[in-house]
Amino acid sequence: MDNQEQKQTPLETLREALEGGAMRPVRRMIGSLHPSEVARLLESLPPAERAVVWELVDPDDEGDILVEVADEVRSGLIERMDAQELIAATEGMELDDLADLVAGLPETVTRQVLRSLDKQDRDRLREVLSYPEDSAGGLMNKDTVTVRPDVTLEVVVRYLRVHGGMPDQTESIFVVNRDDIFLGTLTLSRLLTNDPDLTVAEVMDTETKPIPAETSDQEVVRFFENRDLLSAAVVDMDNRLLGRITVDDVLDVIREEAEHSLMSRAGLDEEDDMFAPVVTSARRRAVWLGINLATAFLAASVVDLFQGTVDAIVLLAVLMPVVPSMGGVAGTQSLTIITRAMALGQIDKSNARQILAKEVSVGILNGVGWALVVAVVTVAWFGTWMVAAVIAAALTLNMIVAAAAGFVVPLTLKRLGVDPAIAGGVVLTTVTDVVGLMVFLGLGTLLLL
Repeated sequence: MDNQEQKQTPLETLREALEGGAMRPVRRMIGSLHPSEVARLLESLPPAERAVVWELVDPDDEGDILVEVADEVRSGLIERMDAQELIAATEGMELDDLADLVAGLPETVTRQVLRSLDKQDRDRLREVLSYPEDSAGGLMNKDTVTVRPDVTLEVVVRYLRVHGGMPDQTESIFVVNRDDIFLGTLTLSRLLTNDPDLTVAEVMDTETKPIPAETSDQEVVRFFENRDLLSAAVVDMDNRLLGRITVDDVLDVIREEAEHSLMSRAGLDEEDDMFAPVVTSARRRAVWLGINLATAFLAASVVDLFQGTVDAIVLLAVLMPVVPSMGGVAGTQSLTIITRAMALGQIDKSNARQILAKEVSVGILNGVGWALVVAVVTVAWFGTWMVAAVIAAALTLNMIVAAAAGFVVPLTLKRLGVDPAIAGGVVLTTVTDVVGLMVFLGLGTLLLL
């Protein structure tokens, strides 16, 4: 019995407490969890239970939790709060988190939140909000510690002691001149391990470059990954220090991008509420189901063109699903590799032709190899070399086309401003189905009738 209790997830424990009407244990449990953990629990509860738990959340934690939950869940929680509650929830929040939260608040509440801030914080918040949410400027935190290059390390240490603390996640101090122009970074390890009589200029790091505020969040992730950074400075076009990005911000981007990539494959939005009304969810999913149905009818129309061939040689109908299916898998493999490479910035004009040649070569090799396997199985199963030759040729051609389409489709969609993660699979499936059926039935008509 003890082992079963130990294996219970927080969600199971919470649901049991709610069903038993024991609110005090629920309040204690919620209070002991990190805001992000509470956010995941709220997303996992139906609206009625979510409302009960939300009432038990400490008001001091509400702002941090609202930042963590999905957009649609956040909207539902905000609807239950009055203006004063929302303003209270924003008190003491980090500016970058506050910027994320304010963007989803009603306009009247946003104005009240801005009025509740002092002038310095108001100006800093407006500066963060002036940048796109998915840019370095939108991710940055304005809380930084800066020093001048001509002071000694001893002076810096004394300054930090008098200052009485540093912002969370601070492992580097930024070095600027009198005009706030970024010059370099001084890590705390260098500060504490070097001769205190040395100047900041003598020990600071000038190799790690700052991130321009307009940089996309995906490029920020690559910047941190390539340099193994914990934090980085954000600068404007004149190299003037604006703020900093820390690794926890980057992890949030990575998580959101992973969720977006997973959900987009099915035409879904990672910010949707899992417990949204049935009609709402059905309407959202209907869009992509309709698109898929249209592509299915397109493939069916190809079959209809060769109805006479299918009627004359029924065996073709039995083997018909093999060609588009194999092409779809081969194309999806290429599509996944290319989409990932695009996200990592590994494809440009200098190597695109080589990558395409490689994908087509893989398609040829796999196409020929599996075509021989299918041909042998067809002969062993149905005893006909002619049908085996038709399906082998069609399979080879379709896998070559699929490999090429897996490369071309995401690049074309991106150039058109369409997210490849959302539309790539649908377009690719259409290509492999139509081409596969056209080639298979076309060759069957030419060679078997």
